[in-house]
Amino acid sequence: MNSKIVTKEQYISVIKPFLIQLQQYFCDVFELEDGIAKFLKDEWHYHGGGGGITRVLKDGPIIEKAGVNFSHVKGTSLPIAATQKRPELTNLPFEALGVSVVVHPRNPYIPTAHFNVRFIIVGDDESNYKWWFGGGFDLTPYYVFEEDCIHWHKMAQAACAPFGDSLYQEYKEWADQYFYLKHRGEARGIGGLFFDDLNKWEFDHCFEFMKSVSQYFMLAYQPIIAKRKFESYSERERAFQLYRRGRYVEFNLLYDRGTLFGLQSGGRTESILMSLPPLVAWEYQPDIYSEEAVLVEYLKARNWV
Repeated sequence: MNSKIVTKEQYISVIKPFLIQLQQYFCDVFELEDGIAKFLKDEWHYHGGGGGITRVLKDGPIIEKAGVNFSHVKGTSLPIAATQKRPELTNLPFEALGVSVVVHPRNPYIPTAHFNVRFIIVGDDESNYKWWFGGGFDLTPYYVFEEDCIHWHKMAQAACAPFGDSLYQEYKEWADQYFYLKHRGEARGIGGLFFDDLNKWEFDHCFEFMKSVSQYFMLAYQPIIAKRKFESYSERERAFQLYRRGRYVEFNLLYDRGTLFGLQSGGRTESILMSLPPLVAWEYQPDIYSEEAVLVEYLKARNWV
């Protein structure tokens, strides 16, 4: 840990400006790719202290909905979602900072993408703070282009490379396990990276890893948007996209740790649920789509790089 950082406020003063700048950068890039729609900005306050900035883009020609949320919330006790593996931290005060991104493109040939990074610090004793980082990114295609999947995972691998030869494989496998719908017996998408409870290095090194994951998310996703956004599609492809979006909703409401943390901590519901798509459909007979068998086969965990 950086010997100059000794208080909770100092930890936060290092991370918070980066996250606020990151939110603005993501919004700028997505506006550029859409070409017309702009992000709305909504600042809010949290009942325990702190608050956040929710940015939402809607009804663009390329991006149907995108949410880029910054939050910094304070509370008197950690929610269940954060204490199941850390019972010793129950009833301790905490602060949590993060940026989360979900993009639901209009074109079915552009995958949905998700990204988040977060930092949590717990305790009120400067000599005994507990802190950790978490986050990652994953891709949910509706129609699979293998070169896009390979590119996505090459960028995930590059994000991890400076931090250890085995890190990509570890966090890739964690993503495969995490972004999995147990009740369906299938993956949400092709995965990417997932990490949590990261405090095995000094603070500065962990923070640099957060920065790397943030940088490579956009290097992974922006080229896919640019390549696929002018692909022509019919109502059939659009209907299949809306049907498969149901899997995204199911995961977020049943399993997503960030969603559960936010709801259990009494967070702002509109901001927490900004990740949900604007339109979605459930079909009783999933085999009405021949594309289904092709897609589910691709979603099985595999080594892309």
